[in-house]
Amino acid sequence: MKIAIADDHAIVRKGLKLILETEFGDVTLDESSSGDELIDLVRHNNYDLIILDISMPGKDVLDTLKDLKDLKPNIPILIFSMNPEKAYAVRMLKSGASGYINKDCSHEELIEAIKKVISGRGYISSTLSELLASEIREGSEKPIHQTLTDREFQIFCMIASGNSLDEIAEKLFLSKNTISNHRNNIMKKLKLKNNAEITAYAMKNEIVI
Repeated sequence: MKIAIADDHAIVRKGLKLILETEFGDVTLDESSSGDELIDLVRHNNYDLIILDISMPGKDVLDTLKDLKDLKPNIPILIFSMNPEKAYAVRMLKSGASGYINKDCSHEELIEAIKKVISGRGYISSTLSELLASEIREGSEKPIHQTLTDREFQIFCMIASGNSLDEIAEKLFLSKNTISNHRNNIMKKLKLKNNAEITAYAMKNEIVI
């Protein structure tokens, strides 16, 4: 079995390696600390599983998922992140992830998620499953931020995390004018007036932590 771990925190990678080596024994583990490093690994290797954090330097996770699926369409990807499930999980799954699990999970739940994803099945936690079931039962409307496109959501999160338009343009290799247009669309959809209100909305809805 060959697994790639992508997380910018060395202690998290070390912990995952210990768990995986203990559980699966003869497993080859490669590490990366950014989306760009992960893409390079996948370009030159075949993996049975990728364990991917959302918040890493460089390439955004949605762009990383797209690039991974372009390179290896059938590769199983398990999102392993501190970011709240209710804000991110469905969008990650729609973008090509096979499963989503929070870093607060138990050892047993992590192993269950890994085994399911490797076997070709999807995985969502019991917490997210209950949340989705509750929304269906109650017929509740989706949060308005779920109407954002992937690119808008990406820029929304970057603004809420304190990035300027120039910084976002540089990181996404887009013009400042394009970023500004996306920002205007975000504020229109969410009925917000400025970056401060974007940040407040993101914090209130536990989209940024």
